[in-house]
Amino acid sequence: MRTSDVVWAILLSALVTFVPRVLPFALLKKVQLSDKALRFLKYLPVSIIFALTFSNLFTYETGRLPHVLWQDVLVSLLLLWVALRYKNLLLTVGVGVVLMALLRFVL
Repeated sequence: MRTSDVVWAILLSALVTFVPRVLPFALLKKVQLSDKALRFLKYLPVSIIFALTFSNLFTYETGRLPHVLWQDVLVSLLLLWVALRYKNLLLTVGVGVVLMALLRFVL
């Protein structure tokens, strides 16, 4: 593979990643949303984070029921407590990394 192909692939990947994250903010900056739409959007990030987190607590195989990843469930429950107790995202992420590393080291 040529160097220019790699550079183009990186640039296009950056564009594809950048556009869906920035374009909505740029477009909505000039538009006034209704109160109903704002109330809906207020809960959207929480629901997305929950869906992403919940789906990672299971493994899926075709033709079988989902298998629970108990280490991940335990760490998630502890992190839920940390997040609700301290309301600090950096602390929650740090505790999560340390807890998961300790659990994987011990088990």
